[in-house]
Amino acid sequence: MARRQGRTNASRKGGSRKGARSGKKGAWRGVVRLRWLGAVLLLALVGAAWGWWALRHWQPPPAQWPVQGVEIGREDGAVDWTALKAVGADFAYLDASSGDSFRDSGFVDNMEAARGAGLTLGALHHYDPCLSADRQAANFVTVVPRDDRMLPPAVELDALADDCTPRVSDAAVVSELMTFINQIETHTGKAAILKVSPAFERQYHVARAINRNLWLERDWLTPDYAGQPFTLWTANSALMTAASPQPLRWVVVGR
Repeated sequence: MARRQGRTNASRKGGSRKGARSGKKGAWRGVVRLRWLGAVLLLALVGAAWGWWALRHWQPPPAQWPVQGVEIGREDGAVDWTALKAVGADFAYLDASSGDSFRDSGFVDNMEAARGAGLTLGALHHYDPCLSADRQAANFVTVVPRDDRMLPPAVELDALADDCTPRVSDAAVVSELMTFINQIETHTGKAAILKVSPAFERQYHVARAINRNLWLERDWLTPDYAGQPFTLWTANSALMTAASPQPLRWVVVGR
C-alpha cells in the first residue's frame, strides 16, 4: 500500500509539473500575441500619422496643374506673400465681402502685399441667399475696385436658404443670384466665377441654370459633382506651408 501511495504521489507531482509547463507556455503565447498586436497597432498609428502629414502638405503636381494659387481671408492671419510665391502660388483670390454688410478688413493690405510679391489677384464674395442681391452687390463694389489687372470676380455659393425668414424658394434663390452676378459683372467688366459647394449644387443646380465658369471643391481628388468641367479647383483646403502658421486653401486652374 505504501508503495502504491508513493507512485500516486509521484504521478501527481509529474502532472503538476506538466501543468505548470503548459501554463507557462500558454502565458508566453499570450505575451507574444499581445506584443504582436501592439506592434501592429504602432505601425497603424505611424502610418496614419504619416498619411495625415502627407495630405496636409500635398499639392497637385505642377506638371499636371501648372497654374496654382491660394484663397486668403481674414481668418488666415498674417501671410508671408514672398514665401507663398516661393512655394508655387501664381495667383490669389482674396475674400473681400460677405452678405450685405461684412467687409474683410485685410483685403486692401493683402491686395497690396500680394501684388508686391508678383501674384495676380481676384476678389471673392460670400453670397447669402437670405439677403437682397442688390445690397450684397453694393457691398462688394464698395470694397473691390474696378481694375483691369484683376482676375474675374468669384462668388462663393455655400449657404442654403433653408432657414431664411421669410422663406425663399429655390427659383427665387437662382433669380436673385443672377441679379447679383449681373451687377458685379457690370462693375468689374468680367464674367464671374461661381465657387459652388456640393450641397449648394445639389439644392439649386446652378451649374446648369447659370452659364458661368465653375470653381469646385474636393480635397485631393478631382471633383465631378457639377457634371461639368471646372475652371478652378480647391485641391487642398488645409495646406500647411512656410507662408503661414495656419493651413491655407490651395487652388489650381483646371486643364
